[in-house]
Amino acid sequence: MSSDPLGLFDALTAGDGRCSLHCWGDGGFDAAPWGEVVRDAEAMTAGLRRAGVRPGERVASVLTNGPQAVRGILGAWLAGGTLASLPVPARGMDVEEYARQLIGICEQLDPTVFLIEERMLGLIPESVRERVSVRSWESLEASGTIDPSPPGDDEVAFIQYSSGSTSSPKGCMLTPRAIAAQINLVMEMIESRPGGEVVVSWLPLSHDMGMFGCLLTPWANDFELYLSPPERFMFSPRTWFGDMAELGGTMTAGTSTALYLGARAYSSARLAGDLTRMSVCIIGAEHVEWDTLAYAVELLGPYGFKAQALMPAYGLAEATLAVSATPVADVPRRLSVDARALVDGELREVADDDPCATDLVSAGPPCRGVELPEASTKKLGEIRVRSPALASGYFADPERTLKHFSDGELLTGDLGFMHEGHLYPVGRLDDVICVGGRNVYTREIETALDALDGVSRGSSTIVEQHGGATGRLTLFLELAATLDDYRPLARRAASVAMAKAAIALDKCVFLQKGSLPKTPTGKTQRHRCRQMLVTDRFKPLATIELGPG
Repeated sequence: MSSDPLGLFDALTAGDGRCSLHCWGDGGFDAAPWGEVVRDAEAMTAGLRRAGVRPGERVASVLTNGPQAVRGILGAWLAGGTLASLPVPARGMDVEEYARQLIGICEQLDPTVFLIEERMLGLIPESVRERVSVRSWESLEASGTIDPSPPGDDEVAFIQYSSGSTSSPKGCMLTPRAIAAQINLVMEMIESRPGGEVVVSWLPLSHDMGMFGCLLTPWANDFELYLSPPERFMFSPRTWFGDMAELGGTMTAGTSTALYLGARAYSSARLAGDLTRMSVCIIGAEHVEWDTLAYAVELLGPYGFKAQALMPAYGLAEATLAVSATPVADVPRRLSVDARALVDGELREVADDDPCATDLVSAGPPCRGVELPEASTKKLGEIRVRSPALASGYFADPERTLKHFSDGELLTGDLGFMHEGHLYPVGRLDDVICVGGRNVYTREIETALDALDGVSRGSSTIVEQHGGATGRLTLFLELAATLDDYRPLARRAASVAMAKAAIALDKCVFLQKGSLPKTPTGKTQRHRCRQMLVTDRFKPLATIELGPG
């Protein structure tokens, strides 16, 4: 597609290709050529205008993966609206808390209308309906067509509210220029041509990788797209690669946790078909684990899944999506470093079998046109990004905008370093706690804890609770099953924390599986864990105090 300011809408409305959108419904995929999708979107614009959507007006939505929402995205833009994608409820979030979150966002956003799929209307609390008109996408179908008036080149077209893994949701403002630049960047990243891919995705459209990588890129470039709801994957992880095999998928994307779950489904079942056509499997949105990549190749390799298809990548909503990615057909890289030195910001390579080794996965070199100013090859530091796809800041939040956006540069809040031209993301500044004057990176400890028998993968979190002269470190562990005695596992966890980072845990709290608050893509919300700890909202299976020795 073209990178000119109106290239985004020109590409989305072209509708003259051969490929189709396939949305999941009633036990199968329903197909519609992209041209039909465009016509349906245009036929929603009169209803949107009657609902108050005009150029410059904001439209709030909780974007789901249904066919009406896909059409509504374009319809809202053609009516002139600025579409705001609000978070779906995080795991562990009760109705009242979600209502407060939506109310807070709507008070900041002041939307003309709140749009959602009809089947999801019950998700919107009455307290939100009292503040803004709530409509279903279905109520706008075939309501008539008006002359299109989409946002201009540097006007705000999309506000991406984060899922809030490290803080309260914030709205990244994206222009058509930035979105078009990102789509071009992704096309170069995957080395594809228009009409050249069969994309299979279950990622929620409320997430940047689902929206821009797995919907708008296929749409603008006339790919075949099979779009499944995320709850279908959550209920049955085997459907991800099952769909890839059945449909001849060439490209897909997901998180490290999802890759593990999708591969594990075939440890005790056979895949009907093969994965020989798959050339790109982008893995990102969270910490990528080397063991997970190897596990996927081991279990799916017999069906034609190749390590070269794996594309560990790094990105964030503030850059629309991608910042760096492993080159096509390259085998993922890893680097073994001393975990204790790493928590102090030092990079010290060690042998893979060194007891202090931790494996870091490369997210590849920066994408074309992206720069990483001041990225160090000698020590850990904050990742800074220059990109043609940067957001314009955070909506109605000048203080936070000034903190993270400066002179065309984004301060990501993520930690990483460069090695042989590749970016190695390590974690977030939010994941760093200060213990005895030392900065400790908790993610490396939490990854090691995943290896303990009985611990649910990706479900351990260390929280620092301040009180008195020193902070207390509490470890939360979700378990796959209850235990007769929790003390031995608590002691093993404490030993791991000491071995990995020389820190002493004060308390270990064991929880039932599904207790920790998580985003829809599986990232634990550390800030909410801290709040729930302070307000005594967890219901532990057991709490073990860990004294000296």
